[in-house]
Amino acid sequence: MTYADLVDLALPAKLVVKAQITAQSTIKPGLATDVAPGKVRLYFEAQTTALLIGPDTGSVLRFLADVPLDARGKVPRLRKLPVILMAAPVAGRPGELKLVTPDAMLPWSPELENRLRPILTELVNPNVPPPVTGVREAMHVPGNLAGEGETQVFLSTPEGQPASLSIVRRPGQPATWGVSYSEIVDQSARPPRPETIGWYRLACALPATLPARSVISGTAEDRRIAAEDYAQVIRELGPCTRTRLPAASGAVPASTTTPAPAS
Repeated sequence: MTYADLVDLALPAKLVVKAQITAQSTIKPGLATDVAPGKVRLYFEAQTTALLIGPDTGSVLRFLADVPLDARGKVPRLRKLPVILMAAPVAGRPGELKLVTPDAMLPWSPELENRLRPILTELVNPNVPPPVTGVREAMHVPGNLAGEGETQVFLSTPEGQPASLSIVRRPGQPATWGVSYSEIVDQSARPPRPETIGWYRLACALPATLPARSVISGTAEDRRIAAEDYAQVIRELGPCTRTRLPAASGAVPASTTTPAPAS
């Protein structure tokens, strides 16, 4: 999975737990009609081995997950498999979990856990950058010298938290940019490091080009420079690569409505 894939799963998770599968049963196909082709819905029981984030769920876990059929088209046998679960507890049913998506049971490996822990640490930090939902407005202000100026791009956030990009041009030097999450536009702001939540918020949310309606600069030249500066930001952020659908695509149905396993 890519960094963006892991963040997509971690964001909606109320708990992330490492566990070992102890038992599995297949849900009857007629009772799991929304399963993707090539997959099967299974009922699992597992033993908790480590809680990475979230409330204590106890040592025995129960949940549903959709898993790929094996190369022969058969249901895989996953007993004793160590896994990481991205989930939420089911209210009033101790030990029962609801995965954030049907594929939010990940085979555990040291590499996966090492990639996941920094993401979880950032997400629980109260100073984590807010989500970005788009571009609110942008403007370029030329400086006193030829080739000097600054483009400011103000970003939309769900709760109106401040977020802005600042791209600074100086004569004879490459343009530099940074992101700020305060009311004061900071010319010393720096770009976020790759594979951080700050990078994810921008690379995975900003439009590929500066929306024309957002540019409030007065002259055509200033509007052109604003679009050029924004393009530099997008280019240097790099692509938000995903190998799966975002977590918002839906979760496995809660186990409170789970039919009896078929086997």
